[in-house]
Amino acid sequence: MGRLTTHVLDTASGLPAAGLVAHLLRVGPDGAGEPVKTVVTNADGRCDAPILEGEALAAGTYELRFEAGAYLRAAGHALPEPAFLDIIPIRFGIADPSRHYHVPLLLSPYGYSTYRGS
Repeated sequence: MGRLTTHVLDTASGLPAAGLVAHLLRVGPDGAGEPVKTVVTNADGRCDAPILEGEALAAGTYELRFEAGAYLRAAGHALPEPAFLDIIPIRFGIADPSRHYHVPLLLSPYGYSTYRGS
């Protein structure tokens, strides 16, 4: 059974990013995103359950929008106004919905990285 998961680490503090809000959108052919689900990371920087799984996970283009600025402020990072990073969008494709797609985010106030995890 396929599933979509994420894991967010705050590389500035060296801790999981607990309490970070992320929005999943399904992207249509016109490039517009349709909201699918909103999740909040737990104390380990993960979601308590897969973001999508089984029949809910269909082939197509998706975008996770991470509310980085709100998380970084709440975590006590000193940010300028406006913050360098606020919303971090990661657009990705799901070609085989029977597989596991893991979209990790490594986050700091001035940079981020992602990759297809396992």
